[in-house]
Amino acid sequence: MAFLPANRAMAVRPADAARNFFFVLPALVIFAVFYIYPFFELLRLSFHDWQGIGPMHWVGFQNFRELMADKVWWNSIGHAGYITLIALTFQNALAFALAIACDREIRLKRFYRVVFFIPPVLSEVVVGILWNWILHAGVQGGEQVGLLNNFLVEIGFPQMVHNWLSDPKTALTCIAVVHAWKGFGWGFLMLLAGLQTIDRQMYEAADIDGASPWRTFWNVTLPLMLPVIIVVVILTILGSMQVFVLILSLVSQGLVYHTEVPVTRILGAMSGTNQFGYACAQALVFGAMLIVLSFGLKKLLNRVRWS
Repeated sequence: MAFLPANRAMAVRPADAARNFFFVLPALVIFAVFYIYPFFELLRLSFHDWQGIGPMHWVGFQNFRELMADKVWWNSIGHAGYITLIALTFQNALAFALAIACDREIRLKRFYRVVFFIPPVLSEVVVGILWNWILHAGVQGGEQVGLLNNFLVEIGFPQMVHNWLSDPKTALTCIAVVHAWKGFGWGFLMLLAGLQTIDRQMYEAADIDGASPWRTFWNVTLPLMLPVIIVVVILTILGSMQVFVLILSLVSQGLVYHTEVPVTRILGAMSGTNQFGYACAQALVFGAMLIVLSFGLKKLLNRVRWS
């Protein structure tokens, strides 16, 4: 029996190669039109001064030099970082605690799984309007309109009534808490799925050895959950740094300095001052920061997996 050489046996006929190419061509065209072309156009515009309509003027790296000295822009990065910090601590700690509780044999755990996933599936606009109503500080007919302030008055703490979304000391924290409340369900589901992959025999062995619940968690649960935890951390950082719609719908009285984040600054540069070139430079710098952060966290994840 004759055998063909390996290179001839694995060769693909031109007709088959063309047919395979036509299968992926629609996806390739969509990717090129909606991703590759906009990126190069964004890069080109970042080197120009353009008002959105009319001629473009080449300015080189002027937009980037201006961005490096823009204190409001870097403050918006800090605001997004603060929201991300709240999400990484409060949101993920709550998600992990609830996932551990629902992983055990407790009553109504299926019901809890559904309830905890309700906030993430809600529209960010709906969540923003709802929490704006809860945190509203207005007075109508001599009574507080906001649900939280009205509750504080009813229980006898009128001195705690506050303009939550307008005070620079509380506005960003309120936004961060609402963002964490809306997003903890995603982390809850991912962490719960990770917990359910752990072999129960490992818990039984730890119980036989007389390990306390804390030592079991520290020596069994946490090491096996580290890859899942790092994935949740990566997604939390990328999602929180790009928070946008929630802020627009929550701060309905208008964006102010202490609630600015990078995406709202980019929008403001386009719609407020018509500085499209400057907005493109902001988008490039912000995108580069997220890419570097993503690759750094990905390398950390690979080290954890192979350690």
